Amino acid sequence: MNASTEVTVGDRISTGPRRTGYPEWNRFAAVNDEFVPIHMDDEEGRRAGYPGSIAMGRLLWSYAHRLLRDWQPEGRVVALSLRFRGPVLRDAPFELRATVTGVREQQGERLVDVDLSIEDEAGSVLAPGTATVTLPGS
Repeated sequence: MNASTEVTVGDRISTGPRRTGYPEWNRFAAVNDEFVPIHMDDEEGRRAGYPGSIAMGRLLWSYAHRLLRDWQPEGRVVALSLRFRGPVLRDAPFELRATVTGVREQQGERLVDVDLSIEDEAGSVLAPGTATVTLPGS
């Protein structure tokens, strides 16, 4: 990811493949008081209808935020939304991806709109979303 204020529609951003599991979930849960059983115990995840324990939605949201901050470290994320449609399972590969869909000026700020997604190893979209980032110097 190269930070740049030269952004054009169609630019793609990606984290590359990654995994998440109990070590990351425990740290996140400790800070956010989110020790929910479906996130910490495979059997509880199965009782809830999943194949095992699942990642916290707010943790995945923070990964999406991080993708944008790594891409534009001097920028400011002004909007971010995700719609969770499938779980990220413990230790399963996933990737965050985004595509620039618009670059615009609004009230003296240069804004970049992106479509983003969290995808599993097969390319299925587990969480589609959108975001808007203010570029530096705006």
